[in-house]
Parts: sequence; C-alpha cells; structure tokens
Amino acid sequence: MGPNLANVTRVLSRIEEINRQLMPEMYQQTAPLKSKFVDVLNEVSKAGRKAKSNISGKTSYTELQDVINDCAEKYNVDNELIRAMIQVESGWNTDAVSNKGAQGLMQLMPRTAAMLGVDDPFDPVQNIDGGVRYISDLTDKYRGDVEKALAAYNAGPARVDSGNIPDVSKRYVKNIMSIYRKLREMS
Repeated sequence: MGPNLANVTRVLSRIEEINRQLMPEMYQQTAPLKSKFVDVLNEVSKAGRKAKSNISGKTSYTELQDVINDCAEKYNVDNELIRAMIQVESGWNTDAVSNKGAQGLMQLMPRTAAMLGVDDPFDPVQNIDGGVRYISDLTDKYRGDVEKALAAYNAGPARVDSGNIPDVSKRYVKNIMSIYRKLREMS
C-alpha cells in the first residue's frame, strides 16, 4: 500500500495557508487570478464559524464566563483551572492554531476533538466543553493528579504512562499551575 496522498495534499495546503497568513505581501504579487478550491472552502468555513457564534478571535474570561462556569460544574473541574488552561493554550484566541495543528481556545488536536464529538473546534462553546471534558477524564484516569492530567493533555496519555514526559510539557504544567494558584488566591 502506498502513501496516503490525500493527507500529504492536506498538509501542504495547510502550510501554504499559514504562509499566506504570515507573509501576505509575498502572495499578493504572485497570487493567481482564481482562488484554489481549498481557499474558497476555508473562507466559507470561517464565515460559517463567525455566523454561529458572536464570539471569535481574541476574547476574555468575561465573554466566556457562563460557558466556563457551566462546564466547570458539569465536569467537576475548577473554574480557575479552565481559565489557566485557556490562558496558556491560546491566550483567549478562539481562532488559535498551533504549529502542531491544535485548534481553538483549549487547543484540541483534530483527532481528540473528533473523539470528544467536537464538530467545530473554533466554536468556543464546543471547544471549551470538549477540552474540559477531556481534562476531567484525564484527572479521573490519574486519580485526581491534576499535574499528571495536564501533562497528558499536552503530551498525550501514552507519554505520561510511559514516564517519558517531554520538558516542554513539564514547563506547560508549571505555567498552568502557577496561573491556577494565582487565580485561586484571587477568588
């Protein structure tokens, strides 16, 4: 069986899209007259996302307070932990996409989002609900050890289970826990 060229094409299209966003001046000079089909689909998708939710782009806790409070209660996760995670993961940007492909406020990887039933990871309500459900499941898996759950959220449960937690994930946990403690002191 040969390589899956559909995935390669998708990755190349995504790289080109990111390059267009980072260096628009380069693409303005050489852009073809007709848009690629994938570009048209991306624009339609963005328009659909914005039509679905009044909240897009840079947000704040105040705008998402009700969603966060509902998810905190629903999944038994501290409100402050959710806030700290969103701050570190996306800086409150609903449209955030990491260099590894994680999406939205809580930076859900596409497979994780699909596993959690999140159809639109850029919809703040779906993203927060999925992310909070996932951290809740991980906290249960690691018997209440929030730091291990956070490491698994960032690096994946397999790495945590093997004891091979990358340094970047250790820093991630440290950053979230620092913000979490400060938020708890303030509340």
